[in-house]
Parts: sequence; structure tokens; C-alpha cells
Amino acid sequence: MKYEAVIGLEIHVQLNAATKLFCDCPNRPGDEPNRNTCPVCLWLPGALPKLSREALEKASLACLALNCTIQPESAFDQKVYYYPDLPKGFQLSQHHKPLARNGWIDIVGEDEKIKRLRIHHIHMEEDVAKLVHEMEGRTPISLVDFNRAGTPLIEIVSEPDMRSPYDAMEYVKALRTQLRYTGSADCSMEQGTLRVDANISLRPFGTDELNTKVEVKNMNSIRNVGDAIAYEIVRQSECLDRGEPIVLHTRLWDPEKRVTMPMRGKFSGPCVPDPSVAMIVVTDDWLKDIRRRLPEMPGRKAERFSKEYGLTPDEASNMSQEREISEFFEESARQGIPPRKAASWITTHLVPALRDRDVTITETPLTSGRFARLLAILETGVINAHAAKEVLLQLLASDRSPDEIVETGKYRQVSDNSELEAIVDKILADHPSDVDDFRGGNAKVMGFLMGLAMKASGGKANPRLLKEIFTKRLG
Repeated sequence: MKYEAVIGLEIHVQLNAATKLFCDCPNRPGDEPNRNTCPVCLWLPGALPKLSREALEKASLACLALNCTIQPESAFDQKVYYYPDLPKGFQLSQHHKPLARNGWIDIVGEDEKIKRLRIHHIHMEEDVAKLVHEMEGRTPISLVDFNRAGTPLIEIVSEPDMRSPYDAMEYVKALRTQLRYTGSADCSMEQGTLRVDANISLRPFGTDELNTKVEVKNMNSIRNVGDAIAYEIVRQSECLDRGEPIVLHTRLWDPEKRVTMPMRGKFSGPCVPDPSVAMIVVTDDWLKDIRRRLPEMPGRKAERFSKEYGLTPDEASNMSQEREISEFFEESARQGIPPRKAASWITTHLVPALRDRDVTITETPLTSGRFARLLAILETGVINAHAAKEVLLQLLASDRSPDEIVETGKYRQVSDNSELEAIVDKILADHPSDVDDFRGGNAKVMGFLMGLAMKASGGKANPRLLKEIFTKRLG
């Protein structure tokens, strides 16, 4: 390895506070353009900002979840630059005195060992407006939507501790999980509520120097973060091999062409203290109150799940990744369902079904009680696993009880020997060559014949009894 990558990430996270950072306008950037505006977030001359207490509390929860130290004093500065989406000419951001410092996140590295990635600081700032590019006939035009202007953000600035695309992707995953647990942010890269900028530089392998970095923006998925960094490492390596200097600038990731493209030169304007927003002074009592609101975080919860419910490390990790799923699992397990069975069904069937429907568990009628009842019915043998999957899908769309769905949908499994024997006999009569193959030593044929019999029964046959009859018939 000739070069070593040095990677740091700057991650902007929109806080899901009810209002914007410095005014009472609703914090709903997706509404009809320019609906949620006022003199403050339109940045009209003379309008005075007023800091949102809720945004500060949510930001502080996020900082604590990332193991940061909340600073006794923090303050807003005017970060001076001009773009069409920031017509007042400066952004309110905490440049000199950020809200928190010195955090960290642990990931499992490529060598399967725990790797600690440090966070330099976290600061609050207001989001800018949104540029909308359209065509008016054959003429391209750009419009400005101020709904997003003033949305409360935190920017999480890492130390340059990452050495590979893998490190960066795992860092974003872990950070997203921690923040979602606090309830402070939705952290959706697809919807733009979590935005990642990557700073990448190369140095001769085995040295400690920091060389000129290149910033890459426009990555709207974790996979794109990894791909963009991997491409930039190769691009910079080829530049260095040709003797070309690396120039400080910003690039964009093109997910279709899978390349980074030059965007603009990198510059930083002046940051001066803002006289209109008071300094934030954190008292011990206030900080204690915020700490009490911090939920049990995923790492600690996974350890407890392993001890209390006998889950394997992988099962405990799966059940603790999302706060809503972890609470749903624990509520189900407390109702007498074997915990590992509940975890298996949640991982294998429930989570994929939620993902297919693009909903969270709380956005469906399914409760832990109805889920536990479904698994109890399955345990008694009233229905088989195939039918239970079908009933689960109906529970996601209906508030009917599992018992009612089983009865009205005729999901009860067939356990009548004479009926199953008739199905088996017909299958064997229709597939004599497969019978010969099985008797000749091809054990895999049993699975094929079982599949045919299950299909013939409409998926309702009792698999255990069915296999017993097949085994008896085939000798």
C-alpha cells in the first residue's frame, strides 16, 4: 500500500423541533413552497431572531448520545458568505464557541475489532433556503423556497480518524442509530434530513502528516458515501502518481456516472460574533434534566437483551438497532412469547414487511399484544408458519384480532391424516421418476415433493404430519 487515506466527515442533521431555530414558523420544509415564512426566516432587515428552547434541548440530547461534553457557554456567530439561498449574506452558526466537544462513536472495524472514532465538536446553525431548478419553456430558471430557511441543524464534525470507505459508512450508520434513539432527528439521507460531506486526503503509508484535502458533497445514501470516498481515493492516488498536486476544492458525487466532479474552490469567509442572539449558558441543573431524558442507548440495550432474554449477540444487536423495534420486541417478550422466537419473527418477517411498505411499526395498527397472540396461535399448531406470515401481513393493515383473521381467512392448518394422505398419494402417483430418485439416494427430492404437497393444500398442510406421511410412503 503506497498511500493511506485520511478521512473526516462533516454531517448536517436537521432537528425535528416543531418550529424553526429562531422563529415560530413551522419546521416543515416539505410543505408548499414559501408557506412557512416570516420576517425572521425571510431575513428581512430589522427582524430579530429568538432561539428555540426545544431545538437547544434536542441538540443537547444528540450531543450526549454521541458522548460529547456540553460546553458551559456557547454562542452564535455570523458566518459571512453569499449565495442565492442565503440572501442576507451570512448564516448564524456556532463557529468560535460550539455547543459540545470531544465525543466519540465505536464501530466494529474490518478486522472485527472495536474501533473508536472521535468527534471534534458539534455546533448548532440555521439551515439555508432551498434552490429549485426548473425549465420555463426552453429557458432554465432557478427559484428559492424559504420553507427550509431557518430549520434547526446540528453539524457533527469528526476527527480525521477514518482510513477507509468502510470506516466512514459504519460511522454514519452508528451515528444515525444513536441520534434516532434520542428522538431528536429522523436522519433520512433520502429526504435530506441527514447530509454528509466527506473530506479526503492521502499521505504516504506509515506517516502521520496531514495533506491537502478535497471535500465531496451530494451523497444521498450510505452506499454513495462509501462509493464516493473510494472513487476519490483512486483519483487522488492517480494524481499523485503523475506528480500532480492535490488542490483544495469541493467536488460533487454523481451517482449515475459514479464519479466525483469539480464544483467550486474551497474558501472560508469571516465569522464574527452575532450581537442579536444571547450567549447560551448551561447550568448543572439544566444539564442533569437533559441527561435524565436520554434513553437507554443501543449498545447498553443489546447487552441487557443478551442477559435478560438469552439472545445471541447478533439477535440482540438486531433487536436494539431501532428504538421502536426494540420496544416492540421487549413488549412482545414480556407477554410470554419465547424471546428468541419473537426476535426471529421480527427480523425475518416483520422488519422486511415494514420496509416494503415504507412505514415504521408505530405507523401500523399492529400492537405487541396482537403480535404475541399470533405467535401463540402458531405455537399451538392451529396454523403453520406459511399461514402465520399471511396473517402478519393482514395485521399490518387491519386492527382485527389474529383469531378473527385466522377463522375468516380459513388459515387453520390441515392436520387430518386422511386428507393429507390423499394429497401425498396423488403427488407420488404423479411423479414416479422423483420417487425413484429419492429411493436411489437423492434426499433433496423430499423437499421438492413437500413443496408440491404444500401447494396442493393451499399452504395449509401441517408440515410435520406431511413429512411423516411422505417418509412412511417412501419407506
